[in-house]
Amino acid sequence: MSFTLADIIRRHAADTPNAPALTFEGVTWSFEQLHALSSQSANALHVEGVRAGDRVALLTRNRAEFYELIFACSKIGAILVGLNWRLAPPEIAAIMADARPTVLIVGSTEQSMLNEASRQLPGLRRIIGLGEEYDAWRAAGPASDPGHAGQPDDVTLLLYTSGTTGLPKGVMLTNSGMSFTLRLGAESWGMGRDSVNLVAMPMFHIGGSGYGMSTMAVGGHTVLMREVNTAQAIANIERYRVTHTFFVPAVVQALLETPGVEQADLSSMQLLMYGASPIGDVLLNRALKVLRCRFMQAYGMTETSGTIVVLVPEDHDPGGERAGLLRSCGRAMPWVELRIIDPTTLGDAPTGSVGEIWVRSGMVMRGYWNKPDATAQTILPGGWLRTGDAAYQDAEGYVYLFDRFKDMIISGGENIYPAEVENALSGHPAIQEVAVIGVPHARWGETPKAVVVLRPGHEVQAQALIDYVRERLAHYKCPTVLVFADSLPRNASGKLLKRELRISHGQA
Repeated sequence: MSFTLADIIRRHAADTPNAPALTFEGVTWSFEQLHALSSQSANALHVEGVRAGDRVALLTRNRAEFYELIFACSKIGAILVGLNWRLAPPEIAAIMADARPTVLIVGSTEQSMLNEASRQLPGLRRIIGLGEEYDAWRAAGPASDPGHAGQPDDVTLLLYTSGTTGLPKGVMLTNSGMSFTLRLGAESWGMGRDSVNLVAMPMFHIGGSGYGMSTMAVGGHTVLMREVNTAQAIANIERYRVTHTFFVPAVVQALLETPGVEQADLSSMQLLMYGASPIGDVLLNRALKVLRCRFMQAYGMTETSGTIVVLVPEDHDPGGERAGLLRSCGRAMPWVELRIIDPTTLGDAPTGSVGEIWVRSGMVMRGYWNKPDATAQTILPGGWLRTGDAAYQDAEGYVYLFDRFKDMIISGGENIYPAEVENALSGHPAIQEVAVIGVPHARWGETPKAVVVLRPGHEVQAQALIDYVRERLAHYKCPTVLVFADSLPRNASGKLLKRELRISHGQA
């Protein structure tokens, strides 16, 4: 029997109809209520002409409707496209031009992010504003389940992630890949019907939509936040007796610095998952003391439908004999094959030697939307996915991330690709060449730093160039530091030597 995301709500609405499924800003919906609402939305989408395989785009900060529409789309075989509300209007327009949604649903705050190209996209039949317009539109649909039964390889979610070329790529996540969410919740996170999961990461990320589905998949209660707010997170943990949550280390640090955290009743917490970067000894020690729960590190990516490697709570022992494991992201899940490949020989790298992480699993994406060449370069014959991440593996199978072959910068849990920032800066008439690297940042872990070579006879202030990029890219991608240089280091073939840049410009 094939799994679909709609099966989650169908199953629990039948087995535990009155159990709490979702809470958002003080309002709680049972599984039965969420089932009915998602059926109404599914039927309303069908009236708009949405059919199996069509795309429905959603542009909003976290809202309860995100879950409703995940289930609604699955009930008719449509594909939900989560749009990143942190992007600039031209970026959103480019993604929409690639995805070609039939319907766009947008929050009131995010309406201003739509430019003319987004609104006049060919094939876009309707734009629906969340709030009164959406509520009235949904109410016109009957609450009967359309009953679509999807196939394992059908695409159910389309999440966009930037690539080394700077162009966004739509990751096609299938019913089969997302079915592992149930196993992750039950077998890895220890979730069940009594679990309460606090979800604060953005739902357009796999860290939000993937992890965010885990407790609901096993029949537990999900408490959704519009966005990260540590004071509100503490209040929610106390009020709803939250047992599980996921934060990046930068948010864990901010949580510990929130006034009143040490006096709060956080005794319900069982497991805090973190990802995007390791958690330092000092931060972990304080977090263990204040939160008094288990910690687990997760490594994964959009292309793997979420987490594929974990450092289990038993390996979080900062004062013990195996404290060095905290530098590892853990070991592969039982259903994931993982290899470290020597990039020169394309054979398995010796234990302890750095290579590229390759994985094979039912969790791997179907491919990149409209990009067969990029898919072929990433998913090799035999089903192996090239992650682009460099790491080494010890004799026990623990994986240690070493560097990123793609030069990706992780700032506060957000992935930033230097090429995208470089492309934006290169459009300025005063710039001859530019390179972007990641440098340490006390709050965000890393931040982009741009090294710029100006054209002869041109002068421009650093802040003016930063402002120029902010008009074209999401602010979190923009350099916080920009310096000028006479030239950029290159090898004999003209290839930019970013390693040398990191040595000479590696501080903010």
